[in-house]
Amino acid sequence: MATQIARPIAVIPASPRLPGSAPSPSLAARLARLDRVMLAIGAIVVGLAVLRPTQAWDSVLFAARALVEIAPWLVVSVFFAAGAKATGADGLVARAFEGREARMIASAAVVGALSPFCSCGVIPVVAGLLGAGVPLGPVMAFWIASPLMDPNMFILTTAQLGLGFTLAKTAAAIGMGAVSGFATMALVRSGVLRDVLRARPACGCGSAGRVASSPVWRFWEDGARSQVFLREAAATTWFLGRWLALAFVLESLMLAWVPPAAVAQWVGQGGPYSIPLAVLIGVPAYLNGFAAIPLVAGLIDLGMTPAAGLAFMLAGGVTSIPAMVAVSALVRPRVFALYLALAAAGALVAAYAYEVFLRL
Repeated sequence: MATQIARPIAVIPASPRLPGSAPSPSLAARLARLDRVMLAIGAIVVGLAVLRPTQAWDSVLFAARALVEIAPWLVVSVFFAAGAKATGADGLVARAFEGREARMIASAAVVGALSPFCSCGVIPVVAGLLGAGVPLGPVMAFWIASPLMDPNMFILTTAQLGLGFTLAKTAAAIGMGAVSGFATMALVRSGVLRDVLRARPACGCGSAGRVASSPVWRFWEDGARSQVFLREAAATTWFLGRWLALAFVLESLMLAWVPPAAVAQWVGQGGPYSIPLAVLIGVPAYLNGFAAIPLVAGLIDLGMTPAAGLAFMLAGGVTSIPAMVAVSALVRPRVFALYLALAAAGALVAAYAYEVFLRL
């Protein structure tokens, strides 16, 4: 029987608080509820306004212009993501985990690279797969490939970096997922990896108890599905918009303060260590798959080679904070270390292959 994946159910709100039953939240508690991305943008702009007023205004204008330029692509990507949720097409990912393990790995790598799951959205899917007993090899293939590319990212990357770079990143995502899956399968079969889960995920995020229905493409004829579309469109717009705004603000600072000569020396043309350095920088310093797009575009304008830019995006895409949290929460430290090693090695090999392709 095919493993089915359930979407997270709505969280039941807490009981209403009676007047006088609890003290008012502290300032720290109130700040913790605020969006950290928006806080980061505000802190950067306020800090610039105090220290470099001219740069503060330049950064705001730069981010605003960049958001306007990318808005048409953003609208298309939001429509695609929200439509996938509203129609139920995202549930088709379950079909990648049918049959023999080797075929499951190949399918999971392709579906992971093409499915509309970001590094945040893939967490409940992976938790459900592990909880349902899907072998670690296919799960690792999906886990590695999914944060690296999705329809939203394909559209936005094409807009900023061109179709050739985007196709190379897509191929790298599928290749990294497949190789990681087969390597993990071999290690599991050899006995190196045993008892990989810390704790089996609860059924609330697992795959038990619900059968995914066939997609309903004319979702606008169903009131409930239309509401899903509107909610997903609003959530995706907020997610992408604020991350891109932060990225454009950081890009403006990079263009203003990073010496082009230094970029060219470290990761530019002729630098023998540009790709390994891009991987080393990308793993710990990465923000978000969408935030990296304009940052890498700016770095390439300053002299970074496209291959080094690809290495940065691949290494950091897998090791984004939500993905790392999911891995460390669900699996043992040995699997977590394997996850990081596969991400770094895969990014290195894929970037060198892309460099050879560009030279040819």
